[in-house]
Parts: sequence; structure tokens; C-alpha cells
Amino acid sequence: MNEFDPDFEPPSKSQLKREAEALQKLGEALIDLSPELLAPLSLPDNLLDALEQARHIKQHGARKRQIQYIGKLMRGIDPAPIRALLEERQRAQRQQAKRLHVIEAWRDRLIKEGDEAMGALIDTYPEADRAELRQLIRNAQRERDTGKPAGAGRKLFRFVQALDGREA
Repeated sequence: MNEFDPDFEPPSKSQLKREAEALQKLGEALIDLSPELLAPLSLPDNLLDALEQARHIKQHGARKRQIQYIGKLMRGIDPAPIRALLEERQRAQRQQAKRLHVIEAWRDRLIKEGDEAMGALIDTYPEADRAELRQLIRNAQRERDTGKPAGAGRKLFRFVQALDGREA
């Protein structure tokens, strides 16, 4: 005889649909990842093949069907390692963007304030080449004043980026 737990409620149809849609979105995010990034996940071959095919499909309807198929294949695997990989990747991208914003702020401050900001930058990065930095700042300020394209500003950005990369 079967005994049923009176408190057990099976998931609703809507809940199952939401879970399937979440797996489908997770699979869609995998399409954008390179095979090298997917390798540590040890995904099934049929899922890897489906992802590779989806990368090459450009037509909207066909791509949508392929993504639904990927979602179906995703139901058979544990999504936790995939979510962890995607979250780590997003965290690294946010960290990189934050770092670039800091570098942009330094560049803008150096162009705007000149020697005062240069002293602050040298305090932060004592290994900076003062002569090269001063020349880059002057060139960027001259470009700003004459309204030329920001070639020197880009060079100044790369200089500060290199300093920031050495410290990391």
C-alpha cells in the first residue's frame, strides 16, 4: 500500500514553467561563452553541440527553437556550477569596469588639475616616471584646449592603466 504525505504539494505548473524558463535563460547565457570557459564545467556532449549550433544560428525563429532545446537539455544537469561560473564572470567584469572608472577619474583629474593631481598620483604610485607623466599631462591639456581629438588623453589613460596594473 502507498502512503502519501498529506503535507506534500507537488510544484504548480506555473512553478515548473518558471524553473524551465530560468534554465533556458541560463543556457542562453552559455551560448556567449567560449568553449574554453565551458570546459571546466564538463557539460554533456549533446549540450555542447547544441550550444555550438546556437552560436551559428542567426535567424530569430531557429535560434529561439535552439534555445528552447538547450533549455530542455539543461533540465538534466545540475545548474549550480554553471550559475557559479556566470556569477564569477560577472563579478570579474564589474571589478574590471570599476577599475577602469578609477583610471578614467585619474586621467580626467590629471588633465583638469595638472601638477596638483600629479603629486597625488605619485603619492599613490611612487614608481611613476614623473617626466613622462608631466609630458603626457601637458599634451592632453594642449589637446583639450585646442579641441583636437583625444590621442594624448588615451596615452595618459594607458600610462595610468599600466601603473595600476603593476600595483595589482
